[in-house]
Amino acid sequence: MKITSVFRIFGLWCLLLGILLFGAPQVIVSQTNISESAKQVYKITIDGTIDRGLAPFVQRVLEEASPSDAVILEINTLGGLVDAAIQIRDALLQTETPTIAFINKRAISAGALISFATDHIVMSPGATIGAATPIQMDLSGKGNPVSEKYLSYFRTEMRSTAEQTGKRGDIAEAMVDAELEIEGLTEKGKLLTLTTDDALSYDIAEYEARNFSEVLAQFDLKGAEVLTADINWAERLVRLLTNPVVSFGLMMIGFIGLFIEFKTPGFGVGGTLGVICLGLFFWGHFLVRLAGWEELILFTAGLILLMLEIFVIPGFGVAGILGIVSIVASLALSLVGRFDLLTFQEIVRVALSRVLAALVGSVILTIVLLRMFPRTSVGRQVILLDSQQQDEGYVAQRPERSELVGQTGITLTPLHPSGTMLLNNTRYDVVSEGEFIAKDAEVMVLDVEGMRIVVRES
Repeated sequence: MKITSVFRIFGLWCLLLGILLFGAPQVIVSQTNISESAKQVYKITIDGTIDRGLAPFVQRVLEEASPSDAVILEINTLGGLVDAAIQIRDALLQTETPTIAFINKRAISAGALISFATDHIVMSPGATIGAATPIQMDLSGKGNPVSEKYLSYFRTEMRSTAEQTGKRGDIAEAMVDAELEIEGLTEKGKLLTLTTDDALSYDIAEYEARNFSEVLAQFDLKGAEVLTADINWAERLVRLLTNPVVSFGLMMIGFIGLFIEFKTPGFGVGGTLGVICLGLFFWGHFLVRLAGWEELILFTAGLILLMLEIFVIPGFGVAGILGIVSIVASLALSLVGRFDLLTFQEIVRVALSRVLAALVGSVILTIVLLRMFPRTSVGRQVILLDSQQQDEGYVAQRPERSELVGQTGITLTPLHPSGTMLLNNTRYDVVSEGEFIAKDAEVMVLDVEGMRIVVRES
């Protein structure tokens, strides 16, 4: 690949990054005009897994609902990602609009943290809340216990959230740590989960309601205009891009595109596709606050170092190694979130293993594609498969250039490995055997094959 193609890849990366970060539609939208005469309530449905794309949606609705009378979150979830729940928790505690959690069936794990962050909790008959011990998912999807550091952090987070909204902090803490015991409620060694009746008895929930209308009636909001918040297209796209399967695919396709681009001359579909996929990966994780400017700068620096190693610095040394490490590290850190709470082993299990798996998988697929593509119907139309043998009458080298073999000249530019030499007052494009040759060095022509002249320092 030529140097101009390198600059095109880097330029496209910078352009795409600028468009995604500054020109893309923002997740937060303008505030809706609300009538001053009628009561108005915003309804947010949290159903299923709490993923990273849910946090921008809840934050946007809370901003939009700031002049309304209440925001009611109808919750039915078995939990999800802790970092997403913490973002939602922070947004709920910061809003001045009264918030109500209507637990319609269950609020487990991350759902319990969100519920404790609201001003009031209402539960349907037979509902449950609790069992909030965080776990980390490995590459196979298996849940593993977190470190004591992370557990201590989340335990404190649950307690402080409950106390800030006027609920019992010891009960919230016992939902996280099975070693905590509350007399008459839970014994040591068992995580605390409360039923509706338990929650009412211990002042975690204020009311029991069979449906949403009864929730409105309990807070003197009967007859209020209910605005159901819907996820917009940008938030749906962010939830898609941060999905673990999709983000893994974006990394793989990005790596494959760049590998193919470095392998083939010019700048084409591979480089464009690779840059777009990696740009979408960082954009999605940037909007959900997993990737920051640090990760973007680290990735860009790694890309620059890798290009310098391949096209400017001879051999493969420190710059190339640092470039690869920077790219892998930036992608891994974008998958972790609160990496300051994780041990190195947890970072490896949660994020680094995924990035390395994507890297290894993309290398294997690239090799397969480069070997299989020429044999496909499309490949046969664009790639010449017939070989031209010398015994069949084909001669690669030109007669006038074959005479150059054995002659010596002076390099006009450094060869790493290609460059220009002067021989018999004529300039020739030449290539070394792979080693770096400095400018103004004396070189000898070893072989001429077509337009390719191979030289060695003499």
